[in-house]
Amino acid sequence: MFDRFSRSWDMVKASAAVLRSDRELMLFPVLSGLATLMVLATFALPTFALRLFADGWSLGGALVGFAFYFCTYSVMIFFNCALVGAAMIRLEGGDPTLSDGLAAARSRLGAIFGYAAIAATVGVLLQALKGKDNNFIVRLVGSGLGMAWTLATFLVVPVLVSRDIGPVDALKQSVSLLRRTWGENAVGQLGIGAAFGLLTTGAVLASVLLVVLAAQASFALAIVVGLLCLLAVLLLGVYQAALTGIYSAVLYRYAVAHELPPAFQGTDIAHAFAPKR
Repeated sequence: MFDRFSRSWDMVKASAAVLRSDRELMLFPVLSGLATLMVLATFALPTFALRLFADGWSLGGALVGFAFYFCTYSVMIFFNCALVGAAMIRLEGGDPTLSDGLAAARSRLGAIFGYAAIAATVGVLLQALKGKDNNFIVRLVGSGLGMAWTLATFLVVPVLVSRDIGPVDALKQSVSLLRRTWGENAVGQLGIGAAFGLLTTGAVLASVLLVVLAAQASFALAIVVGLLCLLAVLLLGVYQAALTGIYSAVLYRYAVAHELPPAFQGTDIAHAFAPKR
Protein backbone atom coordinates (compact mmCIF):
# COMPACT_ATOMS: atom_id res chain seq x y z
CA MET A 1 0.00 0.00 0.00
CA PHE A 2 2.91 2.33 0.80
CA ASP A 3 4.31 1.70 -2.70
CA ARG A 4 0.96 2.65 -4.22
CA PHE A 5 0.81 5.84 -2.16
CA SER A 6 4.38 6.76 -3.08
CA ARG A 7 3.77 6.05 -6.76
CA SER A 8 0.53 8.03 -6.71
CA TRP A 9 2.26 11.02 -5.15
CA ASP A 10 5.03 10.80 -7.76
CA MET A 11 2.42 10.89 -10.51
CA VAL A 12 0.68 13.88 -8.92
CA LYS A 13 4.03 15.67 -8.96
CA ALA A 14 4.49 14.61 -12.59
CA SER A 15 1.07 16.08 -13.38
CA ALA A 16 2.01 19.33 -11.63
CA ALA A 17 5.21 19.43 -13.70
CA VAL A 18 3.15 19.18 -16.90
CA LEU A 19 0.91 22.00 -15.69
CA ARG A 20 3.89 24.20 -14.79
CA SER A 21 5.33 23.71 -18.26
CA ASP A 22 1.98 24.41 -19.97
CA ARG A 23 0.00 26.83 -17.83
CA GLU A 24 -2.31 27.49 -20.76
CA LEU A 25 -3.82 24.09 -20.01
CA MET A 26 -5.78 25.88 -17.30
CA LEU A 27 -7.74 27.60 -20.07
CA PHE A 28 -9.69 24.39 -20.68
CA PRO A 29 -11.32 24.32 -17.20
CA VAL A 30 -12.04 28.05 -17.56
CA LEU A 31 -13.81 27.51 -20.88
CA SER A 32 -15.61 24.50 -19.43
CA GLY A 33 -16.81 26.54 -16.47
CA LEU A 34 -18.08 29.38 -18.66
CA ALA A 35 -19.91 26.99 -20.99
CA THR A 36 -21.40 25.14 -18.01
CA LEU A 37 -22.70 28.42 -16.59
CA MET A 38 -24.39 29.10 -19.93
CA VAL A 39 -26.06 25.69 -19.81
CA LEU A 40 -27.15 26.29 -16.20
CA ALA A 41 -28.64 29.66 -17.09
CA THR A 42 -30.47 28.14 -20.05
CA PHE A 43 -32.16 25.49 -17.89
CA ALA A 44 -32.62 27.47 -14.67
CA LEU A 45 -35.29 29.88 -15.91
CA PRO A 46 -37.81 27.36 -17.30
CA THR A 47 -37.18 24.97 -14.39
CA PHE A 48 -38.04 27.56 -11.76
CA ALA A 49 -40.80 29.14 -13.83
CA LEU A 50 -42.59 25.82 -14.32
CA ARG A 51 -41.76 24.59 -10.78
CA LEU A 52 -40.79 21.22 -12.21
CA PHE A 53 -39.32 19.91 -8.97
CA ALA A 54 -41.69 21.55 -6.51
CA ASP A 55 -43.35 18.20 -5.74
CA GLY A 56 -40.30 16.00 -6.12
CA TRP A 57 -39.36 14.00 -9.20
CA SER A 58 -41.89 13.61 -12.02
CA LEU A 59 -41.69 12.37 -15.61
CA GLY A 60 -41.35 15.91 -16.93
CA GLY A 61 -38.78 16.74 -14.30
CA ALA A 62 -36.82 13.59 -15.09
CA LEU A 63 -36.75 14.47 -18.80
CA VAL A 64 -35.59 18.01 -18.09
CA GLY A 65 -33.06 16.64 -15.60
CA PHE A 66 -31.73 14.23 -18.21
CA ALA A 67 -31.46 17.03 -20.80
CA PHE A 68 -29.63 19.22 -18.29
CA TYR A 69 -27.23 16.44 -17.32
CA PHE A 70 -26.66 15.56 -20.98
CA CYS A 71 -25.79 19.13 -21.97
CA THR A 72 -23.66 19.66 -18.87
CA TYR A 73 -21.77 16.40 -19.28
CA SER A 74 -21.28 17.04 -23.00
CA VAL A 75 -19.62 20.37 -22.22
CA MET A 76 -17.52 19.03 -19.37
CA ILE A 77 -16.41 15.89 -21.20
CA PHE A 78 -15.59 17.86 -24.35
CA PHE A 79 -13.26 20.25 -22.53
CA ASN A 80 -11.82 17.44 -20.41
CA CYS A 81 -11.00 15.60 -23.63
CA ALA A 82 -9.40 18.78 -24.96
CA LEU A 83 -7.32 19.11 -21.77
CA VAL A 84 -6.27 15.46 -21.77
CA GLY A 85 -5.54 15.57 -25.50
CA ALA A 86 -3.20 18.52 -24.99
CA ALA A 87 -1.63 16.82 -21.95
CA MET A 88 -0.99 13.70 -24.02
CA ILE A 89 0.88 15.81 -26.57
CA ARG A 90 3.03 17.24 -23.77
CA LEU A 91 3.68 13.75 -22.37
CA GLU A 92 4.91 12.74 -25.82
CA GLY A 93 7.37 15.64 -25.78
CA GLY A 94 5.34 18.08 -27.88
CA ASP A 95 4.27 21.65 -27.18
CA PRO A 96 0.46 21.68 -27.38
CA THR A 97 -1.67 24.75 -28.05
CA LEU A 98 -5.27 25.50 -27.17
CA SER A 99 -6.34 24.64 -30.71
CA ASP A 100 -4.52 21.28 -30.51
CA GLY A 101 -6.58 20.26 -27.51
CA LEU A 102 -9.85 21.48 -29.03
CA ALA A 103 -9.05 19.61 -32.26
CA ALA A 104 -8.46 16.40 -30.29
CA ALA A 105 -11.87 16.78 -28.63
CA ARG A 106 -13.68 17.68 -31.88
CA SER A 107 -12.36 14.53 -33.52
CA ARG A 108 -14.17 12.45 -30.87
CA LEU A 109 -17.48 14.36 -30.77
CA GLY A 110 -19.63 11.32 -31.52
CA ALA A 111 -18.10 9.27 -28.72
CA ILE A 112 -18.26 12.26 -26.37
CA PHE A 113 -21.99 12.71 -26.94
CA GLY A 114 -22.53 8.98 -26.55
CA TYR A 115 -20.71 8.88 -23.25
CA ALA A 116 -22.49 12.05 -22.11
CA ALA A 117 -25.82 10.26 -22.67
CA ILE A 118 -24.62 7.34 -20.52
CA ALA A 119 -23.32 9.67 -17.81
CA ALA A 120 -26.54 11.69 -17.87
CA THR A 121 -28.65 8.56 -17.41
CA VAL A 122 -26.50 7.44 -14.48
CA GLY A 123 -26.54 10.95 -13.06
CA VAL A 124 -30.35 11.12 -13.09
CA LEU A 125 -30.64 7.69 -11.46
CA LEU A 126 -28.08 8.52 -8.77
CA GLN A 127 -29.75 11.84 -8.06
CA ALA A 128 -33.10 10.07 -7.70
CA LEU A 129 -31.55 7.62 -5.22
CA LYS A 130 -30.06 10.47 -3.19
CA GLY A 131 -33.34 12.43 -3.17
CA LYS A 132 -34.53 13.77 0.18
CA ASP A 133 -37.75 11.70 -0.05
CA ASN A 134 -35.79 8.45 0.19
CA ASN A 135 -34.76 6.89 3.48
CA PHE A 136 -31.22 7.05 4.83
CA ILE A 137 -30.21 3.60 3.54
CA VAL A 138 -31.26 4.39 -0.03
CA ARG A 139 -29.44 7.72 0.04
CA LEU A 140 -26.36 5.99 1.44
CA VAL A 141 -26.47 3.41 -1.35
CA GLY A 142 -26.80 6.22 -3.88
CA SER A 143 -23.75 7.98 -2.46
CA GLY A 144 -21.74 4.75 -2.50
CA LEU A 145 -22.70 4.01 -6.09
CA GLY A 146 -21.76 7.57 -7.01
CA MET A 147 -18.27 7.13 -5.57
CA ALA A 148 -17.86 3.79 -7.36
CA TRP A 149 -18.99 5.38 -10.63
CA THR A 150 -16.46 8.20 -10.21
CA LEU A 151 -13.60 5.74 -9.69
CA ALA A 152 -14.68 3.42 -12.51
CA THR A 153 -14.99 6.23 -15.05
CA PHE A 154 -11.89 8.23 -14.13
CA LEU A 155 -9.95 6.98 -17.17
CA VAL A 156 -12.81 7.15 -19.68
CA VAL A 157 -11.64 10.52 -21.05
CA PRO A 158 -8.01 9.43 -21.72
CA VAL A 159 -9.38 6.27 -23.37
CA LEU A 160 -11.75 8.30 -25.56
CA VAL A 161 -8.91 10.61 -26.60
CA SER A 162 -6.35 7.88 -27.24
CA ARG A 163 -8.42 5.15 -28.88
CA ASP A 164 -10.90 5.16 -31.73
CA ILE A 165 -13.63 3.31 -29.87
CA GLY A 166 -17.20 4.00 -28.81
CA PRO A 167 -18.39 5.19 -25.38
CA VAL A 168 -19.44 1.74 -24.15
CA ASP A 169 -16.06 0.22 -25.04
CA ALA A 170 -14.31 3.23 -23.49
CA LEU A 171 -16.24 2.64 -20.27
CA LYS A 172 -15.27 -1.04 -20.31
CA GLN A 173 -11.62 -0.11 -20.88
CA SER A 174 -11.74 2.35 -17.97
CA VAL A 175 -13.13 -0.33 -15.66
CA SER A 176 -10.46 -2.77 -16.87
CA LEU A 177 -7.70 -0.23 -16.22
CA LEU A 178 -9.16 0.46 -12.78
CA ARG A 179 -8.36 -3.11 -11.79
CA ARG A 180 -4.68 -2.43 -12.48
CA THR A 181 -4.52 1.03 -10.95
CA TRP A 182 -7.24 1.13 -8.29
CA GLY A 183 -4.76 2.23 -5.62
CA GLU A 184 -3.22 5.03 -7.68
CA ASN A 185 -6.71 6.00 -8.88
CA ALA A 186 -8.20 6.26 -5.40
CA VAL A 187 -5.15 7.78 -3.70
CA GLY A 188 -4.65 10.31 -6.49
CA GLN A 189 -8.27 11.45 -6.62
CA LEU A 190 -8.72 11.54 -2.86
CA GLY A 191 -5.34 13.16 -2.34
CA ILE A 192 -5.91 15.93 -4.86
CA GLY A 193 -9.46 16.45 -3.62
CA ALA A 194 -8.43 16.54 0.04
CA ALA A 195 -5.47 18.86 -0.58
CA PHE A 196 -7.49 21.36 -2.56
CA GLY A 197 -10.41 21.01 -0.18
CA LEU A 198 -8.16 22.17 2.65
CA LEU A 199 -6.64 24.92 0.51
CA THR A 200 -10.06 26.15 -0.56
CA THR A 201 -11.39 26.08 2.99
CA GLY A 202 -8.38 28.03 4.19
CA ALA A 203 -8.72 30.49 1.32
CA VAL A 204 -12.42 31.05 2.07
CA LEU A 205 -11.77 31.63 5.78
CA ALA A 206 -8.90 33.99 5.00
CA SER A 207 -11.11 35.79 2.46
CA VAL A 208 -13.86 36.34 5.01
CA LEU A 209 -11.33 37.74 7.48
CA LEU A 210 -9.80 40.06 4.88
CA VAL A 211 -13.20 41.33 3.78
CA VAL A 212 -14.21 42.02 7.38
CA LEU A 213 -10.97 43.89 7.99
CA ALA A 214 -11.34 45.83 4.73
CA ALA A 215 -14.89 46.76 5.66
CA GLN A 216 -13.52 48.53 8.71
CA ALA A 217 -11.82 50.96 6.35
CA SER A 218 -14.49 51.36 3.67
CA PHE A 219 -17.28 49.49 1.95
CA ALA A 220 -15.70 50.02 -1.47
CA LEU A 221 -12.43 48.47 -0.31
CA ALA A 222 -14.35 45.50 1.08
CA ILE A 223 -15.98 44.96 -2.35
CA VAL A 224 -12.60 45.09 -4.11
CA VAL A 225 -10.99 42.71 -1.61
CA GLY A 226 -13.99 40.37 -1.84
CA LEU A 227 -13.76 40.21 -5.63
CA LEU A 228 -10.01 39.55 -5.49
CA CYS A 229 -10.54 36.79 -2.93
CA LEU A 230 -13.30 35.27 -5.06
CA LEU A 231 -10.95 35.28 -8.04
CA ALA A 232 -8.29 33.53 -5.96
CA VAL A 233 -10.73 30.82 -4.87
CA LEU A 234 -11.89 30.34 -8.47
CA LEU A 235 -8.27 30.03 -9.61
CA LEU A 236 -7.76 27.28 -7.05
CA GLY A 237 -10.71 25.43 -8.56
CA VAL A 238 -9.32 25.90 -12.07
CA TYR A 239 -5.91 24.61 -11.00
CA GLN A 240 -7.48 21.58 -9.32
CA ALA A 241 -9.55 20.76 -12.41
CA ALA A 242 -6.51 21.07 -14.67
CA LEU A 243 -4.32 18.99 -12.35
CA THR A 244 -6.98 16.27 -12.07
CA GLY A 245 -7.34 16.08 -15.86
CA ILE A 246 -3.59 15.85 -16.35
CA TYR A 247 -3.34 13.23 -13.61
CA SER A 248 -5.86 11.08 -15.49
CA ALA A 249 -3.62 11.31 -18.58
CA VAL A 250 -0.50 10.44 -16.57
CA LEU A 251 -2.27 7.55 -14.83
CA TYR A 252 -3.57 6.24 -18.16
CA ARG A 253 -0.05 6.35 -19.59
CA TYR A 254 1.25 4.48 -16.56
CA ALA A 255 -1.54 1.89 -16.79
CA VAL A 256 -1.07 1.04 -20.45
CA ALA A 257 2.69 1.43 -20.91
CA HIS A 258 4.57 1.61 -17.57
CA GLU A 259 7.10 3.75 -19.41
CA LEU A 260 8.57 7.20 -18.92
CA PRO A 261 7.09 9.85 -21.23
CA PRO A 262 9.70 11.60 -23.39
CA ALA A 263 8.86 14.91 -21.68
CA PHE A 264 10.16 13.52 -18.37
CA GLN A 265 13.33 11.79 -19.53
CA GLY A 266 16.27 12.86 -17.43
CA THR A 267 14.10 14.19 -14.62
CA ASP A 268 13.84 12.95 -11.03
CA ILE A 269 10.30 11.65 -11.51
CA ALA A 270 11.25 8.73 -13.73
CA HIS A 271 10.44 6.30 -10.92
CA ALA A 272 6.78 7.40 -11.11
CA PHE A 273 6.46 5.31 -14.27
CA ALA A 274 8.64 2.41 -13.21
CA PRO A 275 6.73 -0.63 -11.87
CA LYS A 276 7.54 -1.23 -8.21
CA ARG A 277 8.70 -4.68 -7.13
